[in-house]
Amino acid sequence: MRRYLPLIFAMLLTACASGPKVRSDYDKTTNFSQFKTFGYATPLGTDREGYQTIVTQHLKAATRRELELRGFQYTETAPQLLVNFNVKLSDKIRADSVPSSSMYMGRGYYGYRAGYYSPWPMYDDTVVSTYTEGTLNIDLIDAARKQMIWEGVAIGSVTEKTLANLQPALDGSVTAIFKKFPVAPPAAAK
Repeated sequence: MRRYLPLIFAMLLTACASGPKVRSDYDKTTNFSQFKTFGYATPLGTDREGYQTIVTQHLKAATRRELELRGFQYTETAPQLLVNFNVKLSDKIRADSVPSSSMYMGRGYYGYRAGYYSPWPMYDDTVVSTYTEGTLNIDLIDAARKQMIWEGVAIGSVTEKTLANLQPALDGSVTAIFKKFPVAPPAAAK
């Protein structure tokens, strides 16, 4: 049990992390109020070999909801804004330094300090784990200028549970990204 305590501690820290890390950037010279319509780039970065993926379908629905909530209208004919997506999964390695398990098990350093005093704080265990990191990019392009004017990015851990129930995870990520969009929904603007 003592040998697994650092691993359990690291897993608890990971479980406490809530939601993806989100960042966005936009062209500060762009007046977003000039845009009224949006559509989707062709092909989208999440499409494959001439067909639309399920991920693309989920992202289109969630993005459409967020943009329409902000007063933009979807159109397939000459949209002012084009939306594009990219999704990437990467295997990562994480090394966490956690307090030595000997501090918590009453054994002390090499077992001889039990009950008298604890080890120096510099005695840490390193726990190495692997995980899958997912990155979702949403780009908005000024169709007339063919220039990206806003980018939202969400980065987070992807678990088997997430992959088994993908739509809510994608919806949550899109909602989190659009919280950083320069145009707020009318109810939030009040």
